[in-house]
Amino acid sequence: MQILISDANVLIDMDAGGLLRTMFQLPYRFQVSDMLFADELSNHHPELIAYGLELTELDGEHMLEAFDLVARYADPSRYDCFSLALAKQQSCPLLTGDKALRSAASKEGVIVKGSIWIVNELVKNEILTKEEAREAYGNMEAAGSRLPWDTAYRMLDDL
Repeated sequence: MQILISDANVLIDMDAGGLLRTMFQLPYRFQVSDMLFADELSNHHPELIAYGLELTELDGEHMLEAFDLVARYADPSRYDCFSLALAKQQSCPLLTGDKALRSAASKEGVIVKGSIWIVNELVKNEILTKEEAREAYGNMEAAGSRLPWDTAYRMLDDL
């Protein structure tokens, strides 16, 4: 089963859309760095572990790389750089909607996917209907998620 490394903002989008538990029904293994979970997610979303989120440690080489990424890229946060280093360590895609992190990941040769991709995967895997996906998008938009809404709805219609 393919591993996907997530940053916090994709999980926040999924929560806003009412899809946090649902996304774990996809045929993927979702991982975050143990540091991101401990410092940013555990207080608000301790249930993520029960849903299937895996916590993963950076090995020594990739911990050093994470600090190198922090020094090279001004805009992604330290935790974003940990997520990018973890995606490199695991040789897998990174889930993010953060523009600065997407840019850094692209420069580092890491495949990036985001919230729209997850929603589309939920529909393709018949976990959500298109109508349920539209409702989730409406909830995300109302909560202030910053997705390219025209693209999101167009891609949903094209499925």
